[in-house]
Amino acid sequence: MTPSPHSPLGRRLGHLVGAYGLLALTALLFLAFSLALPDTFPTLDNISEILSNQSIPALLALGAMIPIVTGNFDLSIGYGLGLAHVMTMQLLANAAWPWPLACLVVVAGGAVVGTFNGIVVEFAKINSFIATLGTGSILYALTGWITNGARIIPGPQGLPAAFTDLYDSRFLGLPVCAFYVLALTAVLWLLLERLPLGRYLYVIGSNLRAADLLGIPSRRYVIYAFAGSGLVVGVAGVLLAAQQRIGNPSVGLDYLLPAFVGALLGSTAIKPGRPNALGTLVAVVILAIGLAGIGQFGAQFWVTPLFNGATLLLAVGMAGYAARRQLRHRRAEPPRAHHDLRKVAS
Repeated sequence: MTPSPHSPLGRRLGHLVGAYGLLALTALLFLAFSLALPDTFPTLDNISEILSNQSIPALLALGAMIPIVTGNFDLSIGYGLGLAHVMTMQLLANAAWPWPLACLVVVAGGAVVGTFNGIVVEFAKINSFIATLGTGSILYALTGWITNGARIIPGPQGLPAAFTDLYDSRFLGLPVCAFYVLALTAVLWLLLERLPLGRYLYVIGSNLRAADLLGIPSRRYVIYAFAGSGLVVGVAGVLLAAQQRIGNPSVGLDYLLPAFVGALLGSTAIKPGRPNALGTLVAVVILAIGLAGIGQFGAQFWVTPLFNGATLLLAVGMAGYAARRQLRHRRAEPPRAHHDLRKVAS
């Protein structure tokens, strides 16, 4: 006998499928590719390559998720990644700065750009899509001005080995960049799920009017969210420079779509209906497995953007469905909203 979706068992099963369905699909997809490609896919070399190639898109997806928690979108992250990437190369290859100082300046600059985005959105009252698209275009112009449209190539001495080791080194037999992703996921999980900052951001994203009534300074926290996103973009730009070892002024735009696919698809997992760090990590993993699998099957170059675009549409649809489903469940529960909101704000 199939349990009714309105019964406690049905609701419990629905919650489990919604929360962990994407994680189960990830395991099934890995198993399917492993059976289809037993000699190449389930190997340590392939897993290491997947982790290495997808670490920067994963960082960007986590960074893009932060403003989404507040109901905003940062479309400048791809342009910001490109600027941070070429600025790192400019300071190292042309200005001969010490690499720790160059990295620190670029990461701090990313946070400044994110803060500016938040100020434009909150104080100029410009929709986040338009505001960050405009600032992104400015960042792209700055990238072109710095590079004059050409690549930045280090001299014969190359880049400092300690700098390239930020990306190339290994830890516990796996690429160290994968552990950066795990560390950022853990930090965001702690901030969003266990600290008042995260609760404030979720209240702002779900009901801005309620946040204002509860005395939450929404402008300040939205700016914090954009600043956090910019900080992550700066870190990703530094790692991209360590990976590519040349400054390419057009490279950042390739990462914009995968970042939003991961962030939006992640809101359908672990905690369906709201963006969350663990869900974003699961989404990035399933995307990485899918891209690696179809790549090993010899897919044409156009399959990757097709996969990303189709997955983005699916992610937006699933995120919207999860949000509507969560809203229906809230309406069906006894009226405790006022009490819950005060509990969140305390």
